[in-house]
Amino acid sequence: MTEQKAYAAAGVDIAARSRFAAGLPGILAQARRPEVLSDAGPFSGLFRLGEGYRDAVLAASADGIGTKVKVQLAAGRLDLCGADILGHSVNDILACGAKPLFFLDYIAGNGLTNDQKTTLVEGVARACADAGCALLGGETADMPDVYAPGDFDLAGFIVGVVERDRIIDGSKVRAGDVLIGLPSSGLHTNGFSLARKALHIADGEPLDETRRLLDERPPLLGGQSVGEALLATHLPYAAAIDPVLDRVHGIAHITGGGYVENVPRILPADVTAVFNTKTWPVLPIFRLIEQRGEIAAEEMYEVFNMGIGLVLMVDPADAADVLEAVPNTFRIGEVVPATGRRVELKGL
Repeated sequence: MTEQKAYAAAGVDIAARSRFAAGLPGILAQARRPEVLSDAGPFSGLFRLGEGYRDAVLAASADGIGTKVKVQLAAGRLDLCGADILGHSVNDILACGAKPLFFLDYIAGNGLTNDQKTTLVEGVARACADAGCALLGGETADMPDVYAPGDFDLAGFIVGVVERDRIIDGSKVRAGDVLIGLPSSGLHTNGFSLARKALHIADGEPLDETRRLLDERPPLLGGQSVGEALLATHLPYAAAIDPVLDRVHGIAHITGGGYVENVPRILPADVTAVFNTKTWPVLPIFRLIEQRGEIAAEEMYEVFNMGIGLVLMVDPADAADVLEAVPNTFRIGEVVPATGRRVELKGL
């Protein structure tokens, strides 16, 4: 047995990997910016920052889309993964006021076909192109004995830029500031371990049963299937709030950990963020998870975004203008002098 055939027998097919890699330049070309000097091929991508910045600061973030990949895999919707990882990543650097420059993806798994890998990378490329972000490269790793057959993970690394004097770090947040919420599309990319347990989906049952559960249309969802609600992709908010960034004191991206973990990351020590949970519509999928999983309301807001994907903190004098400038936003609370708790959720 030759070395290459032995490696293939161990779960890594170099010939198949080479065929996949040969198609990458064309995919990356869909999401290329003028500053890109090299992407597919060399050991590293090269990106020229260029002119036009006074005091540029790079912002970087790395993340994944968690166990949502199990639902996407079962539903045969790997094309949605790219929008999820890109939306999540763009919002993370947006929290400091940065705009995306380039992105790198990392796909690891066991037994993914070249078609599946291509679908994943093409999805990332489309999402990058939509966000004006270059897909500068990445890595695809075949890892038998680490992942179960057919399983995979998708992670990403984003780099953006912000002028130093326009960094949003929460230092301007004051008591009296208004909390403005931008609606989410659903769970986005967080809380799926709990959601899957509550709904008994992608939780060890046969694939046919998973697909039956995803096709279910409970009355609570108003005609939407469970799969449609769960697979709704992570919204990116950069374009929506770009016109008002200069009037924003703080931004919280509501991801894993819900309100109690994410909002304090941008709050000064001398204030508390008070949310009125009755001021925005909670999406039906969250009510379904809460009911079927018998989960306390308090825990739902500690895990999920509950219908708000991004929170802005703005001066009360600017609140009306921001609400008008950014579509479909809600006034959802206020910042008050510290109460001893970093976040308070009223109305549960």
